[in-house]
Amino acid sequence: MTRTGFGIDVGGSGIKGGTVDLATGELIGERIKIATPQPSTPEAVARTAAEIAAEAAWDGPLGITLPSVVTNGLARSAANIDKSWIGTDARSLFSKALGRKDVTVLNDADAAGIAEDALGAGRDVDGVVVLVTFGTGIGSAVLHNGVLLPNTEFGHLEVGGKEAEHRAASSVKEDKDLSYKEWAKEVSRVLEAFENLLWPDLFIAGGGISRKHEKWIPHLKNRTEVVPAALLNTAGIVGAALAADKGIAP
Repeated sequence: MTRTGFGIDVGGSGIKGGTVDLATGELIGERIKIATPQPSTPEAVARTAAEIAAEAAWDGPLGITLPSVVTNGLARSAANIDKSWIGTDARSLFSKALGRKDVTVLNDADAAGIAEDALGAGRDVDGVVVLVTFGTGIGSAVLHNGVLLPNTEFGHLEVGGKEAEHRAASSVKEDKDLSYKEWAKEVSRVLEAFENLLWPDLFIAGGGISRKHEKWIPHLKNRTEVVPAALLNTAGIVGAALAADKGIAP
């Protein structure tokens, strides 16, 4: 019998949810997506999450990602969502909106890292696996033999006098009109800083630009192997479902 879970991934432009095969990471049925309400206040986002769960007729445990640092269910920051999230008891809010207590809330990059480590590009790798997402900023997730170190914010680490994400986010490539080779030089510099701190066994590159990995990963000069993410835009949903199933609650 297939074991299933449910995940909801809250982003700045869309909120996505789906039923997940917990053994394979594949979505069962269609992914449900609703535009993120504007303004993206806690109450409005919670209502949208409840709509997604209702549309899927899901009534079991579920996980929800936020573009926030999340500790003990509390949102401590807010990236690409309304600043009123800061200090919100997100777990209680979603539990009330969905009418259930078995709700897990975690950072979106952490969810993607859980998914990629367990069922994606890192599934056969022991030791320290680091997911780095390249987008408007840089997100990170660190796992050691499948155990998450929650809420790492390596995008804000200073590298050569700049925050890492101001040096190597994919938005920097676009804003400065860098070639893939030029941008890869900056990514290498950032990854070298990360690996000097952590000595990871594998980097997994996520974010939309990972779809074009063949244009830039071969140009990287850091010592640790870098592979593209395998689950791409479903990683948040899958990781949220896995976190709920495993009881991972930062």
